[in-house]
Amino acid sequence: MTWGAWGKKLDDTQMVDLMHHSISQGITTFDHADIYGDYSTERDFGTAFAKANIDRSTIQLISKCGIQYTGEARSENRVKHYEYTAKYIVWSAERSLQLLQTEYLDLLLLHRPSPLMQADEVQKAIEQLKADGKILDFGVSNFTPSQTDLIATKSTIAVNQIECSLTQHSAMHDGSLDYMQTNGITPMSWSPLGSVFREDTPQTQRIKKLLISLTEKYHATEDQLLLAWIMQHPSGIHPVIGTTSKDRITNAVKAADITLELQDWFALLIESQGHKVP
Repeated sequence: MTWGAWGKKLDDTQMVDLMHHSISQGITTFDHADIYGDYSTERDFGTAFAKANIDRSTIQLISKCGIQYTGEARSENRVKHYEYTAKYIVWSAERSLQLLQTEYLDLLLLHRPSPLMQADEVQKAIEQLKADGKILDFGVSNFTPSQTDLIATKSTIAVNQIECSLTQHSAMHDGSLDYMQTNGITPMSWSPLGSVFREDTPQTQRIKKLLISLTEKYHATEDQLLLAWIMQHPSGIHPVIGTTSKDRITNAVKAADITLELQDWFALLIESQGHKVP
């Protein structure tokens, strides 16, 4: 999302350079959604990808569909809403393929749950897309366990992409991550660094104070420790990093090698909550 119009507005050359840097660091998955950049970022990425001379089989492309956004690209949308008819899901996925200049998506996600979604309609679309070789896997994003159960009555769900970080860890306590572990669903985390670097609040102040001492102990950066904290959860959370900084991309990879001591892990949770665990 941050590569295009809603972020750094990278040009083709910059995108190609960042693709190659990511891959050189072992990051081979690129997470998209149709709405990013008011429906423009997939096109921009696809144009750059076509110039990047990257073997498609060595990377993974993810996209999401379902949000009907109120922007210039779709002036007919009077209000932001969700659409999950089979026809729309198929059309949206095929449009993403065209814009990304690829023949298939490794993973297609329903971007946000809709009160009107019907499991039969979703199943029809996913079965067609899989049969045509246009998607390899299917999942959801921002779904609760009960919403996931609804869609899972008809379609196998591989992934749920949710918000999860040290400053937003409700999924660790409300049953969401427990449900994913029980049902073999891989959690992906958007905004995995939370608000630590974006906000100056009593919560982030407490966290930063502890992080300073832990960076020395683990010979790591603050962002590495924040990523290591969520990756230590037994559900196997995959962070979705949004940075366009090469240094932070490189740092993120190294976070996978950090294992926090048990009491340090809980000390960070305590500083986030502002009180000891029950």
